[in-house]
Amino acid sequence: MSGVNDIALSLQGLYKSFGAKVAVADLRLDVRAGSMFGLVGPNGAGKTTTLSMATGLLRPDAGRAVVLGADVWADPAAAKARMGVLPDGVRLFDRLSGRELLRYVGLLRSVDPGLVDTRSGELLEALGLSEDADNLVVDYSAGMTKKIGLACALIHAPRLLLLDEPLEAVDPVSGETIRAILRSYVAGGGTVVLSSHVMELVENMCDTVAVIAQGRVLATGTLDEIRAGESLQRRFVDLVGGKQLDEEALSWLRSS
Repeated sequence: MSGVNDIALSLQGLYKSFGAKVAVADLRLDVRAGSMFGLVGPNGAGKTTTLSMATGLLRPDAGRAVVLGADVWADPAAAKARMGVLPDGVRLFDRLSGRELLRYVGLLRSVDPGLVDTRSGELLEALGLSEDADNLVVDYSAGMTKKIGLACALIHAPRLLLLDEPLEAVDPVSGETIRAILRSYVAGGGTVVLSSHVMELVENMCDTVAVIAQGRVLATGTLDEIRAGESLQRRFVDLVGGKQLDEEALSWLRSS
């Protein structure tokens, strides 16, 4: 049986509503330390809302989020020091250069200035951003912005990474680099929680998966347990309940 020290992230009865709409309803989830954990669900399932509550960006109406033993809302400084976050649609201080942004975030995270410079150089090189390090982030492409956001999440060497759609808008070469970085991070004892609706990404990277829909966990377990001998895509559709297209629908699109 897993002990408290084996759990990197514990979500305990999270609940959030926006007016009459319930976005997350009594969501409970434990993420084992040292795992690559995939959070999957259809659009509007509550993935981003869940991660926002887990990282302290959005206050839950009820429930707790605990990061490596620190309650996100009762002890936010301790909890946030232990995690790195890449939100979907991240807003950065984009009038800074990539190098300046990393330095700013590193110092904000209380990293020694000399260490900030060393880590910044290594991250920029690893993510293929060295040539653009002194360009303003506002001039970065969507993929480059995602990569500098990941570098910001890593600069203080957290033990937990929470990533919302980390490979969205990233080209295949950069995507493979990011995968390699995340695998190395987990191999070194870190924990990654990534949210995505791309089943192939989760199936190729994650060892543990949770499927959520309408703000609730439908299934959680190892990748093999969730797939149950099928592809993750097939199991996902079965669990969530995919809509079957009527054979006569859009018949006007067919060649006459």
